[in-house]
Amino acid sequence: MRAVVFDRPHHFRVLDVADPRPGPAEVRLRPVATGVCGTDRHLLAGGFMARFPLIPGHEIVAEVESLGEGAEGLSIGDLVAVDNTVLCGHCPQCRRDKPLYCDNFFSLGVNGPGGFADLLVARADKCFPLDGLDPMTAVLTEPLACAMHGADVLALRPGSDVLLFGAGPTGLLLAQLLVHGGAARVTVAAPGLHKLEVARHLGVDETVRIDRAAPRTALRRLRTLAPSGFDAVIEATGAPAVMMMCPEVTRSGGTVLVYGMAGADDTVRLSPYEIFSRELTIKGSFAQTHCFDRALLALHTGRIRTDGIVTDRFPLERFGDALSAVAGSTSIKAVMMG
Repeated sequence: MRAVVFDRPHHFRVLDVADPRPGPAEVRLRPVATGVCGTDRHLLAGGFMARFPLIPGHEIVAEVESLGEGAEGLSIGDLVAVDNTVLCGHCPQCRRDKPLYCDNFFSLGVNGPGGFADLLVARADKCFPLDGLDPMTAVLTEPLACAMHGADVLALRPGSDVLLFGAGPTGLLLAQLLVHGGAARVTVAAPGLHKLEVARHLGVDETVRIDRAAPRTALRRLRTLAPSGFDAVIEATGAPAVMMMCPEVTRSGGTVLVYGMAGADDTVRLSPYEIFSRELTIKGSFAQTHCFDRALLALHTGRIRTDGIVTDRFPLERFGDALSAVAGSTSIKAVMMG
């Protein structure tokens, strides 16, 4: 089969590799659509949990191609969304009901073979039938599941005034969860006009454009909107310069949620005295576990909309173009088509 292979940092190839075989309780899948994520760029650089050689691709919609012994609940030909997280269930973190911090955390497309390939293998119980959902909507299940976890971590109080930095795919999904989750007002701040237009289309109340070269120029507009600061500020860009701005626009007693993935070596300067004296809360949100069923339900009902988010589609051999699109200012979500 063909597969995108990260064989060393900053280098990939599309290669012919051996077809995977499903083991007990596993299924072999033929990817139909696999989302390209900013995480893939971190992995290619050797960051996050990359293990080389790696077949990436963790936002997977696929067709069931064959069943391993004992695989239940699925039939050949079923279209499924694949929960890429695999947890051991027996490490100290799992035994404390903290599976997201599993010591043996395994993730398809992150530190195990993923969906940028003609075939992949997954556990049958990690495959969720689409039940008629359009695959181009379902390809956002994994990002929405991550956004669901972010909303869980934030634990927003009803009536809150919320600012979200970033209008990438997960930012747009998380913004909608907050719109429907009790926020009195949701403001999205981002550089791209097209992305801000999509944010408005999807229901956010206010948008503010940020100059990439001088992000602090947006502070005046943000302070005009919320002179006392926002109750919750979400950093969904992964940019340290944006993270440093967050406490400045957070109301005293408010919460900053670090949602975007920065580089492992990135640092920011924060004032311990400010956090202490203003009683700011800083939280982090990492990946997801056990959120796929809720994400699929929200997509099925249309409560969370995806129109306008998928902007680019590429065949497997044009993976490099897909990565470039994700890094650009006009693309929102690129998808590799099977």
